[in-house]
Amino acid sequence: MTSASTGAASPTRRDAARTRAGTRADADTRLRAGTSAYRRANLALFAAGLATFALLYSTQALLPALSTGLHLSPAQASLTVTASTGALAVALLPISALSEKYGRTPVMTASVFGASALALAVPFAPNLTVLVVLRAAQGLALAGLPATAMAYLAEEVHPSAVPSAIGLYVAGNSIGGMSSRVAGGALAQVYGWRTALLAVGLTALACAVAFRLLAPPARHFTPGPVHPAALWRTVRGHLGDGRLRRLYGLGLLFMAVFGAVYTVLGYRLTAAPYHLSQTAIGAVFLVYLVGTGTSAASGTLQARIGRRGAFAVALALCAGGLLLTLAAPLPVILLGLVLITAGFFTGHSVASGAVSRTATAGRAQASALYLTAYYVGNSVGGSAAASFYHHGGWPAAAAVAFAALALAAPAALRSRG
Repeated sequence: MTSASTGAASPTRRDAARTRAGTRADADTRLRAGTSAYRRANLALFAAGLATFALLYSTQALLPALSTGLHLSPAQASLTVTASTGALAVALLPISALSEKYGRTPVMTASVFGASALALAVPFAPNLTVLVVLRAAQGLALAGLPATAMAYLAEEVHPSAVPSAIGLYVAGNSIGGMSSRVAGGALAQVYGWRTALLAVGLTALACAVAFRLLAPPARHFTPGPVHPAALWRTVRGHLGDGRLRRLYGLGLLFMAVFGAVYTVLGYRLTAAPYHLSQTAIGAVFLVYLVGTGTSAASGTLQARIGRRGAFAVALALCAGGLLLTLAAPLPVILLGLVLITAGFFTGHSVASGAVSRTATAGRAQASALYLTAYYVGNSVGGSAAASFYHHGGWPAAAAVAFAALALAAPAALRSRG
């Protein structure tokens, strides 16, 4: 035989295989880093995330002003936060299922526009009942973004670019949550809480318009029917997994600590002997920037000392921070807040990341259940701490957070990975 009849045949087949692979790669229309469509998608999700979390926590830094303006106790005023987070928690699973039928982009668009429209009515609420109903409706509307954003990115963005896209989306979340508290506090100091909430609502509406204009058309979504029975089987399977239950419980309890501290914080610092202004209270939420750094570092920490070790560090930071907040000097209290914030974001980052690695099927529903537990923790911790604070001051509110840490410790120290 000649070489043409033996050795040449194999390279030809390999070349054909490379050509087919290259054609498939060229035909992959998912968004890649560096393209204009990818940048548009990133900016769209950033804007939507900013609007969502600005609205979700828009009243938290304004609770003392709400108490004064509407003659409310801390527990009553805290309902304006817990109503929105509680309603969001309830809506996450149903809306994630609806997005399978109607598409991610339509659900996110309806979510951010609906919540923004409600935000324009919130400043005109005449009493607590109307305000709480509007805030609960906002929470239901807002659920569309966290319930579908990750699925949208996974479908529309090339795998090589997904981490950076998620990073920018999460940045929009944190900046939105922080900016509404900081800017809202400053505006409330000068113009009152109603004007502050109106400004947040108008900003969110502008972000909603930006999302609608920037978001590229979805090209990789395939609609499917909603099967409640199948959804329930998946959910039941996740809830029956002891490892996932522990992670859900940890998300709930870490968020209960965080919600307890930050819901009541404004009341303590506006009272004697501190008498901080509403602007200063809003500025305290800049401590959230600590969370950005600790979230990024949590992966490295877990790689070095394992999941159990990372949870132990998170618990120690939160406990040490709470002890410092029991002191009187303001700088010591602020240092305590830094430690609590670092501990919370470490624990939350490790727990939420572990959920997707632990679930072997139905990862979207597993993540939705984690977020449900997470927001329930915020509602329960915030409401309980506000009620305890009303009757026993800061030590009583801190006791709520210590109790949550005590409940979290056994599950955290049993965690593996």
